[in-house]
Amino acid sequence: MAVHSKHPASAPPGPPVREKTGHLMLRGWCIFVLFMSLSGTAWVHAFGELTATVITIAGGLLSVVLWIVLRPPVQWRRLPWFVVAYVAWATLSLAWSAWPAASALTLLLLWITTVQALFIGTVLTWRELVRAVASALKWVMALSILFELWVAVFIGEPILPGFVVAEADDPIEYWSRNNLFDFPGRLQGIMGNANLLAPVALLAIIVFAIRLASGAPRRTFLWIWMALSVYLFFRASSATAYLAAAAVAVVLVTVLLMRTATRPGERTKYYVGYAAVGIGGLLALWLARDAIFTALGRSADLTGREGIWEAVLARAAERPWVGWGFATPWVPSDPAFDKWIIDHGQTVMQAHNMWVDVAMQLGIIGVVLLALLYFAFVWRAWFFAVDRPRWDLRADRPYSPLTLLPTLVGAILLVQGLAESTPLLLWGWLFVVMLGAKIKQSPHVGVGPAEQSAAIERGDAVDSDESAPREPGGRRRGRARQARGRAADAEPSATPGATAVAEGDLAGHDA
Repeated sequence: MAVHSKHPASAPPGPPVREKTGHLMLRGWCIFVLFMSLSGTAWVHAFGELTATVITIAGGLLSVVLWIVLRPPVQWRRLPWFVVAYVAWATLSLAWSAWPAASALTLLLLWITTVQALFIGTVLTWRELVRAVASALKWVMALSILFELWVAVFIGEPILPGFVVAEADDPIEYWSRNNLFDFPGRLQGIMGNANLLAPVALLAIIVFAIRLASGAPRRTFLWIWMALSVYLFFRASSATAYLAAAAVAVVLVTVLLMRTATRPGERTKYYVGYAAVGIGGLLALWLARDAIFTALGRSADLTGREGIWEAVLARAAERPWVGWGFATPWVPSDPAFDKWIIDHGQTVMQAHNMWVDVAMQLGIIGVVLLALLYFAFVWRAWFFAVDRPRWDLRADRPYSPLTLLPTLVGAILLVQGLAESTPLLLWGWLFVVMLGAKIKQSPHVGVGPAEQSAAIERGDAVDSDESAPREPGGRRRGRARQARGRAADAEPSATPGATAVAEGDLAGHDA
């Protein structure tokens, strides 16, 4: 007959730790905000400009209210100050703007996107953030393929925004061109633009791969999501996205090589090789641009972009230092932009180069601030990825695949910014601010006030898919035992196994 021992060897059994309903709702809201930024113009195409504007403003106000109510820990000295400086300068440009109405409207979008980015980076831990991004990307990928399938099966012809079936003056006006079964026609997804769908699909490939490397559950479904993202990336057929993918591959290989260095100075050869490949690649791209872009089905002037750059730079030269006033994107209904530059019969809404765009809007001062912002982001993201996590004398902690995300996102945005202005708004701007601020607030995954307090206050169940190490039998270690592992890590005699538990990273291996 079995009896209970008065001196049990382990804690008595109890119900599993459940994630609090409030935090589930908070994470769901963050996923919705990320989905809004990643889906971009889909909201305008589906519901109209007024509805999309109301949803955007209401979403920003709700996040501010949640921030005030939740009061998450924030190290105010470690805010992304170059972001603050750029936003402040853009706001100040309202005083001399040549298009004050457009400046006021687009500044509201800039402020809302910035606040949303800081909010998400503050209330979510690193693992939660990557999970939330993955969830939002699943919605974008799924709705894009379902939308194209619906048009192909039930409509059978291209449709205009607002679900209108009519003949367009130019194919660029179509929301969907009904190309799903018309290979090699380009797919546009819910964004209505292949050049917007392709970089988001590339981002999805990266995020799903990071999730797989981190040991996330339901791996079969993750492989399916990655396959769908690869298909949409290929069918979007964006030349800029192909170049961004090449840059991502170079950065990823270099980071993994950097992580193998074990002696001081060993990384020098990799830096030299990285610089040689980068400079050589740019030089080859410039000298062989005719052949490269012809092979990609594009003209050597990047489909008319050089003409747009000339017109924008000519206007920028009239006010070189302070610019004409913030307007990202250009508001086509404003007299200053209406029919200023026409492409395919449509008023152009951007300069198709973020540096040229900022030079015209905010002058040389704005370009310098943006350059400092991106330099700070890329610098921190790079060392966040290549340096082994260390905050004490121990120097053998394992790398986390999650640390690859910021530097790979930076590679996408910098390449995309050469032919598009989209890194200045929507998901491009949100991710730069969100990831840059998160690195400053939490330079180590799962370690620090911003990471630990969030985990403790919310039940620490948010990281259940990755952070809790498994027992040999396959079950997760109990939270109490994890806490004892963290305590053991603080002792000078802690073993590598105990400290690996303290980090709570299932991806306990060198990438």
